[in-house]
Amino acid sequence: MNASVRISVSSLRAHKRRFAGTFLAVLLGVAFLAGTLVMGDTLRASFDTMFGNATSGTDAVVRSAGTITTPGESQGVRQPVDTGLVAAVEKAPGVAAAEPDIQGAGQLVGANGKPIGGQGPPTLAGNWIDDPKLNSYQLAEGRAPSKSGEVVVNRGAAEKGDLKIGDATTLRTPDPVKVTIVGLATFGGEDGMAQVTYTGMTRSDAEKYLTAKPGEAASILVRAGPGTGQQELVDALTPILPKGVEAITGQELAEENTDMISGQFLSLFTTFLLVFSGVALLVATFSIHNTFAIVVAQRTRENALLRALGASRRQVTASTLVEASVVAVVASAVGLAGGIGIAAGLQALFPAIGFPFPEGDLVISGLSMILPLAVGIVVCLGSALLPAVRAGRTAPLAALRETAVDQSGASRTRAVVGSALAALAVAVTLTGVTVSPSLWLAGSGAILALAAFVVLGPVASTTAVRVLGSPLDKLRGVTGGLARRNALRSPKRTAATASALMIGVAVVSLFTVFGASLKATMDQTVSRSFAGDVAVSTPSFGAGGSGLSPRLAPAIAERPEVDTAVGLGRGVAEVDGEGRALTVTDPVALERTFDLGNIKGSMRDLGDDGIAITGSEADKLGLKTGDTAQLAFTDGKKQTFTVRAVYGRSELAGDYVITRDAWAPHRTQDSDTLVAVTFKDGVSAADGKAAVEKVATAYGNPEVQTRDEYAQSSAGGIDMMLTLVYALLALAVLIALLGIANTLTLAVHERTRELGLLRAVGQTRAQLRAMVRWESVLVAAFGTVGGLVLGGFLGWVLVKASDGASDSAFAFAMPPFQLTVVALVGVAAGALAGLRPARRAARLDVLRAIATE
Repeated sequence: MNASVRISVSSLRAHKRRFAGTFLAVLLGVAFLAGTLVMGDTLRASFDTMFGNATSGTDAVVRSAGTITTPGESQGVRQPVDTGLVAAVEKAPGVAAAEPDIQGAGQLVGANGKPIGGQGPPTLAGNWIDDPKLNSYQLAEGRAPSKSGEVVVNRGAAEKGDLKIGDATTLRTPDPVKVTIVGLATFGGEDGMAQVTYTGMTRSDAEKYLTAKPGEAASILVRAGPGTGQQELVDALTPILPKGVEAITGQELAEENTDMISGQFLSLFTTFLLVFSGVALLVATFSIHNTFAIVVAQRTRENALLRALGASRRQVTASTLVEASVVAVVASAVGLAGGIGIAAGLQALFPAIGFPFPEGDLVISGLSMILPLAVGIVVCLGSALLPAVRAGRTAPLAALRETAVDQSGASRTRAVVGSALAALAVAVTLTGVTVSPSLWLAGSGAILALAAFVVLGPVASTTAVRVLGSPLDKLRGVTGGLARRNALRSPKRTAATASALMIGVAVVSLFTVFGASLKATMDQTVSRSFAGDVAVSTPSFGAGGSGLSPRLAPAIAERPEVDTAVGLGRGVAEVDGEGRALTVTDPVALERTFDLGNIKGSMRDLGDDGIAITGSEADKLGLKTGDTAQLAFTDGKKQTFTVRAVYGRSELAGDYVITRDAWAPHRTQDSDTLVAVTFKDGVSAADGKAAVEKVATAYGNPEVQTRDEYAQSSAGGIDMMLTLVYALLALAVLIALLGIANTLTLAVHERTRELGLLRAVGQTRAQLRAMVRWESVLVAAFGTVGGLVLGGFLGWVLVKASDGASDSAFAFAMPPFQLTVVALVGVAAGALAGLRPARRAARLDVLRAIATE
């Protein structure tokens, strides 16, 4: 074994450049994985500290015990508590102070007239709590609000909106409220809680604008007196609380807030990054395997001589694995340092691009260091294992003959196995997306498809390179023909080199197709369901934004240019014990403005005790027109509703529709999510839109859009997602580039004598450089075409699987422009990867090259 180690170390010293690409591939993959883990640990610790600091003075929280959670949302809606409880709480043993905490949605308008925040994170408003220990926000500048119209805002929101103390602006609640900023606040020592915006009002203003009626609050915050612990305080409060109201410790509240951030955002964020780390490492696996396979093939005679001199198979195999181990350990160790650097860079980058995470030192745990190190070593050794075994099987007589020609392209076994895998992949996938919709089956089919592509790669590469390279004979003459023949010389090598790029391009294509399909689905939904001329909406998604005033739709309807204006509000209730979202609207105007499909019953007769539901929900609950269903609301009240209409389509209209009169007794802070407007006959689009915009200006100036604009803006978040995906996948493409460059460099080394002979018979340096570059382009083109085909297929699978798992109908779209750009980038990547090997080949000394053995 010592001899194997000495041979390995000597080989590494003599051929350091051979492993440069492998070293970088492992380093980048490990660095990205380590950076993701360190960043996740750091964010969790920072949010934990921030919430802990923010709630450090709150010893107990009194709130409603039950929540109603609708599908797709992890945070439920709670019933408000009666502020009359404050007096009883203050009298409980151990209580030093108690304050009602009124919370609602409130979106500030910046100095430029545009709303601040709302692109995902919440935009909050509430009563400013005078007790500094009970208030999560600390006054940093100015003073607390003392009269109606005065507010305190978090410093981060003020900076983003270019607002300062003394400025007058508008707060959407959603009704527009004129406010004056008198103070700036921080949260847990930070300018805000990530991108959440906060506006603190007087208690009377908060009750007026954020609650359905005075005397209601989201919760009651309690501070304990000296010598009273948090749990002791909760135990004292519990007996005096009415049914349906609970008390929890301040520590439990901080943990809930941290879990909410970790569960909703951080877990998604880190999982998202880990997926791309996995893609990068998968791409690196192909590059590493290819490098070792080529090195072993080039050292066939060397290994044969070792075998002839008495080295055992185990020693030759061990020698190759030792080389892989050294590269793996060193590259992974350097990758860990790079990962810490990536985490530090991300920590500095996010605030710069407007995503301020809480500040804090990097948290480097043992797991975030050990796991990437282990993964890097395992990936490298696993990739080198087959080449190492192949090296050990080298016969001593191989020292007397030239290296065997690669026949993998003509392998009948490979063709049969690959075709069988492809057929199985298609069968499993079609079953998973058409016959019996199943994400698991569809995912299994996708994995089998990837395996089929890898197995069939060498078989397909011969035909593909001939087809893709056929124009080169005419365009580049002899140089192009030689480049094509070089790519055809080793089908297995060409396929393995192209596979790394193929996976990167496939994932890019997959997300491109899926993103285009989501946009097409949104466009289809709006075109099919929305029969109005313009839509009034707030530019927000997620929890952000304050919504639209319920008074906006009636005000627009009064305009002479408008035929119908209908606002869609949102409520929640439990139907048959399950949380469901309710659409609160005028059913008659809804039917005129939206295509609801086939309607059984009448939308005109809902009244204050009727409900309309979709056919799919009616089938689930076993209901039909005339039947009754009991709804339980967040205020604890239950009411029996009669099903007076069953309609065909949900989509924009939702699955359950009730009138505003039916919702009024149970409402909290009322708002609309959308106002759909239809013009009278003869009114032009420009005149109608101008009339609606004039009314909207008085209601916080929400955006007025045509149908097409509304469909486009509704899919705006998809472009943001794709931009992030492309940025992350750049790492996988970079690793694939390194693999191509490394393979070509090794191939140039292998063909040193051949290249010398070409130069000797008249080939110029420029022709030699062009030959190597075009070979690189052909390999990249093969990988790119394979990636586009695989990515398009996987995109179709994902869309169809999502369609089967959802009530909404998904549309499949193949965006030609974006996919063309992906193809051009893939081919350009090949040209870029071939630059260095081409220059190196052109610098070869002719006589030395010919003499090389």
